[in-house]
Amino acid sequence: MVAKKFQSAAGGLNEAGRKKLGMGRKLKTGTNPRRISFAARFAGMKGPMKDEKGKPTRKALALSAWGFGSVEAARNFANRHKKG
Repeated sequence: MVAKKFQSAAGGLNEAGRKKLGMGRKLKTGTNPRRISFAARFAGMKGPMKDEKGKPTRKALALSAWGFGSVEAARNFANRHKKG
């Protein structure tokens, strides 16, 4: 888990968090291997997409940042592009 001070309100890392973890790259769409890996990891992730106040959770925000509207969309993408 990343410290709260490194989390952005939009659901990812803020600039300080990206520097600390060495993640200066922007998210890419398409069949980028990083995107396939992300989709595969989040496809099995449990938990709600909205909190008790109806706001999107960090999981929902992360999926959205990578271009997925739901866990099912990430699962379908990962299954379509898995190797082997």
